[in-house]
Amino acid sequence: MHRRHLLNLMLASAALAFPFSVSATQIRNARLWRSDDKLRLVFDLSGPVSYKTFTLSAPDRLIIDLSGASLSGDFSQLALGETVIRSIRSGHFGKGDTRIVLDLNRPVQLNTFLLAPQDGQGHRLVLDLLSDSKVATPIVPRETPGKTNHPKRDIIVVVDPGHGGKDPGAVGAKGEREKDVVLSISQLLARRLKREKGFDVKLVRNDDFFVPLRKRVDIARQHKADMFISVHADAAPRLTASGASVYCLSEGGATSATARFMAQRENGADLLGATSLLNLKDKDPMLAGVILDMSMNATIAASLQLGSTVLGSLAGITTLHQKRVEQAGFAVLKSPDVPSILVETGFISNARDSQRLVTARHQQAVADGLFEGLQRYFQKNPPADSYIAWQQEQQQARV
Repeated sequence: MHRRHLLNLMLASAALAFPFSVSATQIRNARLWRSDDKLRLVFDLSGPVSYKTFTLSAPDRLIIDLSGASLSGDFSQLALGETVIRSIRSGHFGKGDTRIVLDLNRPVQLNTFLLAPQDGQGHRLVLDLLSDSKVATPIVPRETPGKTNHPKRDIIVVVDPGHGGKDPGAVGAKGEREKDVVLSISQLLARRLKREKGFDVKLVRNDDFFVPLRKRVDIARQHKADMFISVHADAAPRLTASGASVYCLSEGGATSATARFMAQRENGADLLGATSLLNLKDKDPMLAGVILDMSMNATIAASLQLGSTVLGSLAGITTLHQKRVEQAGFAVLKSPDVPSILVETGFISNARDSQRLVTARHQQAVADGLFEGLQRYFQKNPPADSYIAWQQEQQQARV
């Protein structure tokens, strides 16, 4: 134990001697251009970078999170007068990341892309901001490091960190909050999916704010998701309850008392009916019912298969509360055309689960397990027009 403590002290000293910013990509400068139809903001970088963007309202803001990047310049010289940008703020975010916040005068449409060094210019991150009533085509496609263009589309995965904002979710004995744990795991899963060729990912929330259950379902459908995964770390009536679980929608009763309890807890007063999510207004009522039943049955069957694969991946990482996929009437899973699962990564009400769930190492392991389960499912069931399906066809043609 003494040797391990000494080693930790040595590593900590080394970290202080060689700060992260030495190897981090530097955000050196920012430039601004205006035209009749858009405002272009360019960040000059010392090297490649991974980034994510999302918007917030009331007030309107645009957030840019740059992984492994630090700010060496400032934005004080930018002429923001008479633009949609009211002010620009920045600060440290996470471990060695930088967050840039654009305070906006009104909502905008956003196009973003990275540019590699060329014509004497270095790496650049470009943001085109358009008024909400205008939509422009990006000048170049957005690229993610490690990915190259291919002739088929990416599989879209929507990751939903449960709770958020005014809703903390379950709270552990030492104040651990479910909303914080699941956001960290979801962000790690999103980063892993982004690195994998053939996948794209959308986060329902990438910060601590509240999203109603109905809106979470709508987000998945708006992005034409191939799958939806809601990440949780709930509490149970019994403090001894522990381990991970995977849930799918049930149109009938719940498969266990725990599944019923979980669904009631998550749904609260924010229930919704699946009939409101399909555009069946122009259909005969009987025909609409048949279409909805067929769609829901097929989606639930796919969700059960997906859930079983994910549960198998989690079995090698953490204990399981149930060794089968459970079903109940979770409102957040009621999308009739998007396979959807809810993953309880553990019970924050259980002392042992809670202790593990707040550690970065376990969060990364859970995120990796979720990714492996999703990847295995789509390798067996790739959408016909996806890159993975195209890749498999190419491999079969060579045999």
